[in-house]
Formats: sequence, structure tokens, C-alpha cells
Amino acid sequence: MDRMDLISPLDGRYSPLIKGMGRRLGEGVLIRHRLQVECRYLQKLGIRKLKPHEKRILAGLEDPTQSDLARIVRLEAVTKHDVKAVEYYLRERLLKTSLKDLAGFVHFGLTSEDVNNIAYALMLTDGLQSEILPALNAILKTLDKLSVRYAASPLLARTHGQPAVPTTFGKEFRVFHSRLSRQVRGLESIHLCAKLNGAVGNYNALCAAFPKRDWERFSRDFILSFGLDYSPLTTQIEPHDSQAELFDALRRVNIILLGLCQDLWRYISLGLIVEKAVAGEIGSSTMPQKVNPIKFENAEGNLGLANALLGFFSAKLPISRLQRDLSDSTVLRNFGVAFGHCLVAYQFLVSGLAGISVNEAAALAELESHPEVISEGIQTILRREKAVQPYEQLARLVRGRRVSLKELHAFIDGLDVRPTVKRELKSLSPTNYLGLAKKMGSGLEF
Repeated sequence: MDRMDLISPLDGRYSPLIKGMGRRLGEGVLIRHRLQVECRYLQKLGIRKLKPHEKRILAGLEDPTQSDLARIVRLEAVTKHDVKAVEYYLRERLLKTSLKDLAGFVHFGLTSEDVNNIAYALMLTDGLQSEILPALNAILKTLDKLSVRYAASPLLARTHGQPAVPTTFGKEFRVFHSRLSRQVRGLESIHLCAKLNGAVGNYNALCAAFPKRDWERFSRDFILSFGLDYSPLTTQIEPHDSQAELFDALRRVNIILLGLCQDLWRYISLGLIVEKAVAGEIGSSTMPQKVNPIKFENAEGNLGLANALLGFFSAKLPISRLQRDLSDSTVLRNFGVAFGHCLVAYQFLVSGLAGISVNEAAALAELESHPEVISEGIQTILRREKAVQPYEQLARLVRGRRVSLKELHAFIDGLDVRPTVKRELKSLSPTNYLGLAKKMGSGLEF
């Protein structure tokens, strides 16, 4: 009840599904990473040699308490500048220690973006590795199990929504598993970039204060120490190109999963896949019989919301007027919103996948009611035998209509081909005309 006035369902209704995300991409984490950058920068500056207990003081300042965070918020209420509030807080704390002589070197020669771009890169990296990728790997694991379980379960495949040729449920699950695997590997390979080079990227202030220092090497070593990639040439802002790569990769993942949700929805509507009815749950407020595919519908909606934001991020953030404009500031604060909608979708999707099963009897009955789907195989074998216009002959029999196996066999009996070929053609059926679908579904050599 204490969450009834929250605007975002991520902070209310869906908060139990994404409870870890706030610890990765929330406001408090942003402040913590800013403190981390400032403290490590002060130490790396090397104005003087620090004693062991002084290093411990700086390390302690990287991990603020709730009281510390509240003090920073109060300072920002006065400064109206979030990074300056962090700077003033650190100065306050250092003035009460043996590091008071270094208080004036907090944020020395830096611009806010030097701190923020590192902080956000760390947040995104953590959110990706700790929340997004584990959730996607859970989906992959579930898809793999479904692929193996139903590798040999026949399914009437459709192209243009119409009966096409037979396949198996396992093979269709394996298609999504394969596509998602490739994109997840791409996500895992992305390394975000960061910079530390001053107001317009030229190290102006730093070079003026200490002209003999190799600031390019200093910056590179500092960025690499966080496990980030180094951006050597920037304006005031790190150009966000690597972030755009991340967001676009995540959008591709979500598009694949959107397709999966929509296909499952259709199979459920056709009665070919069934959902487990959970005691106490209600599908419709008026129709007692309903077991709605709500988990897949919910996942689809959240994937769409996430992709709208991710697409906006990748289109907006790499562009900044001249050397700097601040229109990205409020946008950056919504990274957690996009990641949150992703995670909600993934949680609903993996839960939905865990609760479905194939109605093999219904799928088999539907497939057997469309024997015309083996006409592709018949005409292909006839082409091998150099028969006259086999495709056209089959089209006159089956195009736009259902035929029975009896009719197909009668057609075969009237062909001018060898008896062995006729037997070969008659051996085809909707349940055995599967190509390599069983093997593909099982994951063997694919």
C-alpha cells in the first residue's frame, strides 16, 4: 500500500521482478559511482604519497551510507548541480581527516562529464552482466529444453498464414534459441567506452596546471583500471557510440523475443500449445473457462516499451550540439527504466515458457488433415525423375483446396513413372515428411 502513489509500475507492481535492477541503475548507485571515480582520481593524481590509513579513508568514501547520500541530496538542493554536490560532500569529509590538504584537489581539472560518463558506463556494464544477461541465459536454457523435448513432435508449418509443409515444434523452438544465442554472444562482447579529458576533450586545465605530465597516458590508464575501453578523442562528452551499440544489440534481442511471444500466442490460440491452469488464478473476469496467454502478452508489451526507449537512446545520445549540450542529462537517467522493462519482459517470458506444453494430439490431427502439404515432396521427386511439368500437374490438383491421401495416391497411380518411384511417392506422409527437423530440434550439429 505504500507504493500506491508511484507513477511507474517498475517501482510498484513489477518491483519484485526487478528488485536487483535498482541496485545497478538507481540514483543511489549513480552517486556511489561518482564518489568512486572522484576518490580514485584523487588518489591517482599523486599530489603526495598517501599513507595506508588515508587510502582506507578514500576507499571508505566510495561506499556511502544512507546518511551520506542524504547529505549529498541536501547539497544538491542548494547547488542545483548533482556532480558539484558530490565534490562539496567529499571536501567536507576530507577536511575532517589527515587528507584535508588534498580537499582542494577533489574534481581537479575535470568537467562533470568526466565523472558521469565513467559512472554511467559502470552502471550499464553492471546492469547488463548482473541482471540482463542472466535473465536471457535463463530464457535460452528453457528454449533448449523445449527444443529437445519436442524435437520430434510434428507441427503443420505455415507460410503467409497458410498450411505449408510439416516441421516440428522442437525445430521451431530451436530457431529462436539459435537467433537469441547469437545476439547474446554479441551483447557479451560489447565493452563500453569512457573518457577523462576535461571541458572540451583537450586536457586544457590539466595541461595548464601540470604541463609536463603525460595526461593522455594518465587518462587511458585511469579508464582501463575500471575495465572500460578508452575513448582518446572526444568533445566534452564521451560520444556514446559504444552505448548505442549496446542499446541496438539489446533491441535486436527484444525483437527476436517479440516474435517468439507472438508465435506462441498464435499457437496457444490454435490450441496447439496449452498453458498450465494454476489453481486460484483467473483468466477472465466474466468467462470462467479462460486461461489467457497473459505472460506472453505482458512480455510483448514490456519489450515494446523497452525498445521504444532503447531506440531513442541510440538515436539521440551520439548527437550533441557542437562541443556540448545538456539535453542528454535527463535521458541518461532513464537507462534503468529501459533495462527494467527488459527485465520484466524476460521474467514473464521465462515463466510463461516454463508453463506450456505441446498439445501433440491436436497438432498431429491438424497436420494429418492437410495431406496436400506433401505435394512439395511429390513434385520435387518427379522433377528428379524428369517428369513433364510435375509442379503444374500438382498445382491443378491441390492449389487452394484440401485433398485426401486417397486422392494423392490416385494421382500417383496415374503417373508415367517407374513402380519403385510410385512406391517412394506413396511412402510420403505429413508425419514423415520432416526433412532434418528432428535433428535440428535436438540441437545435434546445429
